[in-house]
Amino acid sequence: MILTEEQALIQKSVQALADKLVRPYAELWAKEKQFPVQALQGLSQAGFMGMLIPEKWHGNGIDLISYLLVIMELAKADGGLSTIVSVHNSVASLPILNFGTDEQKETFLKPMAKGEKLGAFCLSEPQAGSDAANIQTKAIRNGSQFILNGVKQFVTSGKHADIALVFASTDPKLKQQGITAFIVPTNTPGYRVTKIEHKMGQHCAEIAQIVLEDLRIPCEYQLGALGEGYKIALSNLACGRLGIAAQAIGMAEEAFNLSLAYAKERSTFNKLLCEHQAISFKLADMATSLCAAKQLLFHAALLKDKQLQHSKEAAMAKLFATEAAETICREAIQIFGGYGYLEDFPLERIYRDVRVTSIYEGTSEIQRLIIGKALTADTVASITSEK
Repeated sequence: MILTEEQALIQKSVQALADKLVRPYAELWAKEKQFPVQALQGLSQAGFMGMLIPEKWHGNGIDLISYLLVIMELAKADGGLSTIVSVHNSVASLPILNFGTDEQKETFLKPMAKGEKLGAFCLSEPQAGSDAANIQTKAIRNGSQFILNGVKQFVTSGKHADIALVFASTDPKLKQQGITAFIVPTNTPGYRVTKIEHKMGQHCAEIAQIVLEDLRIPCEYQLGALGEGYKIALSNLACGRLGIAAQAIGMAEEAFNLSLAYAKERSTFNKLLCEHQAISFKLADMATSLCAAKQLLFHAALLKDKQLQHSKEAAMAKLFATEAAETICREAIQIFGGYGYLEDFPLERIYRDVRVTSIYEGTSEIQRLIIGKALTADTVASITSEK
């Protein structure tokens, strides 16, 4: 795909910002498990925390491909930081934009778009990850308030976030049709961070377990209609998945570039590594996979920007990009040999960071399920039309 002049300019500006605010600190954040507060402040000042929000609500309103380019470039510098930015811009902000009242947008979305408030998305629970309809968190109406009780798991930025989108059951008998969404300021009494998970990679991006204990919020904080929560959650997952595909591509491209540069410098058996057929074939496969992943990603993004059906294509992009990225990062370490396994080189961190991309925002298995159902539906529709 050929970028427009504006898209190329956005890509160049975020590259410069990442080189200044992110790259010099990525290894430190990983080792110390530091939340990148200062980098996020810098990105906020540059307008990268409200990328998909219209200017009316103090965002930038850039197109989806430009947004994905930003996530990609940030992921090249640090995968964990790109996760924080992706979650905030997509699944935390877009539901308020698409389903919120003007008052909710004024109160919550504007400060989120300006980067003054950080967002979190609270859908998963200890017993309900991919099975989002099985959530057990309850919201009971009590006069002019809702009282929330339950546990949320794997909440990105759960400790540092200021505003959390919480999905709770308001009518358990209706199952997924009884789920409602709520906007919860995290300083509300009853919002408790009980655990910060220790994980394989992306150490600067915290994921927390949140306990909601008799948490009271006004009814005005209900997002969308009663029982519309499941629809709200799913409506923004496609955009979130494209963001994850973009960050996987970013990390894979960084690993590829590092291994290509190394193969052009390192000599073995009186030859540069890149002159050995075994290595040149690896590099060829890595480059081809990267190119294919980008085309799938940009195709799905174009469909979404034109408001065409894109859920199958988004699932394809995430599935291919995340699985290809893990392979590319593994092969990059293979090219580096023993050095690639050392913490002295960034490949070790990138390999750990990229692993989770095929798990969150829907596992690879879930993406295959989505694609398979779409293909079956297309076949059934075709047969029906022929009759």
